[in-house]
Amino acid sequence: MTAEPGAGAAWRSRPRWLTALPAFLPAFLPSLLLPLLLLVAPPAFAWNAAGHRISALIAWERLDERTKAAVASVLRQHPDYERWQARGKDADADRAAFLEASTWPDDIRRDRRFYTAGRAPPTPTLHGFPDMERRLAWHYVDRPLHPERKRRPSPGALARQLTALPKILCDPESSAAERAYALPWLIHLVADAHQPLHAASRNRPNGDDDSGGNEQRIFNPLQPKYPSTNLHSYWDELPGKPWLRGKRLASTVKVLTLLYPPTAQAGDATQWLEESWQLARQAAYPSGDDAVLTISAEFQARAAEITGQRLGQAGYRLAEQLQRVFSGAGRQCST
Repeated sequence: MTAEPGAGAAWRSRPRWLTALPAFLPAFLPSLLLPLLLLVAPPAFAWNAAGHRISALIAWERLDERTKAAVASVLRQHPDYERWQARGKDADADRAAFLEASTWPDDIRRDRRFYTAGRAPPTPTLHGFPDMERRLAWHYVDRPLHPERKRRPSPGALARQLTALPKILCDPESSAAERAYALPWLIHLVADAHQPLHAASRNRPNGDDDSGGNEQRIFNPLQPKYPSTNLHSYWDELPGKPWLRGKRLASTVKVLTLLYPPTAQAGDATQWLEESWQLARQAAYPSGDDAVLTISAEFQARAAEITGQRLGQAGYRLAEQLQRVFSGAGRQCST
């Protein structure tokens, strides 16, 4: 499949999860999807802001109006709500808040108001926040890929938080501030749970692990500008440029939901993390035992397909969870 004349630069700038999709499309789809694919932004760093906004927009578009109103009411109580509005520049303020909230737990990694426990002293607690800790361990769980080997306990708390956060939102005794703090984390962590290397690490015979691929170096000849990175960053940056918003974000979501419609029940956090762990075992690592692993075209194609599927699943499942959480209209609800 080739780009139309004059569109070469835009075509080369597609996100990586789209770059390999033509190999998986039915024969009739490329001509239908090409105009949309050409609008999409290129790859960058991190299951980054682009990935989180993609999954969040998929979820937002599937929420019923009552749930949207309930979610928006909670997010309006968040201390950073006005920052989200200024940054999102969306005519729909409720949608803007939801999309920007999806990236907030990553945004605070670079926010000087917050601190990293064990690396810096606590910063002053601002009004509306329980504290200013960045809670880096909430993003992952690092289940070992080789459970038979000696291993050290992982500090990752992703599984626990995916259970705890809905309970805060469901509890009628929770304060408005507690709910406003919990909701962006839930939106974000549901997507994190669908990234294979947020749920697994390759552990070595001596008990060390590679921190979810962060310590596994790779060489990617398909990315000549930045061929050397680590495996976790490789997976994180597949969705697209971190500033993906507006029409390009909407076009990306339209393509992705066409390619990967919902196919199963939402399940729960245990199922999502098990799926990610299995994908990590089967497909997240290039073959070989070298210190630096090489990304092949075949590996890239499979990684792109997995990324598209998992972003879609995260969005569909987030929508179903939020419908359950907010269906009680203030009463105790089922998660």
